[in-house]
Amino acid sequence: MDPGLDAAFRRSRYLVWLTPATWFRFTVDQPLPAGLAHAIAGAPWAHVTACNPQSRPTSDAANLAAQQALYAALRALPATRDIHPAIGLGPEGWHEPSLFVVGPETAELDRLMRRFGQLAYLHGRGEWPVKLRWL
Repeated sequence: MDPGLDAAFRRSRYLVWLTPATWFRFTVDQPLPAGLAHAIAGAPWAHVTACNPQSRPTSDAANLAAQQALYAALRALPATRDIHPAIGLGPEGWHEPSLFVVGPETAELDRLMRRFGQLAYLHGRGEWPVKLRWL
């Protein structure tokens, strides 16, 4: 694990769009906002992306194609209950389109995130504090 990258993940803010009028913001090591925790009703969840594999900048076209493939792969998992648009926002100005998925456990997500070249992702269960999971 790269200490600088770990610090960047922890300083970032993460948002999920639950409905057209409802955004929730959360950070690593803090509980999910109550409204978001209530909406997922104790289920496992993750904030994931297929953009910028290995934390290396990638073209918009490649990132879009990867995100579309990730969405399809998440949809194909039997445990997936919901997928919502999300974004990661770094303090230095970076941003990364993401997905907030409800249902799959970490074992399934670990395999999927490795397939998409990701180094880490956020996850939790219900209102538990947000955890940063390094692969």
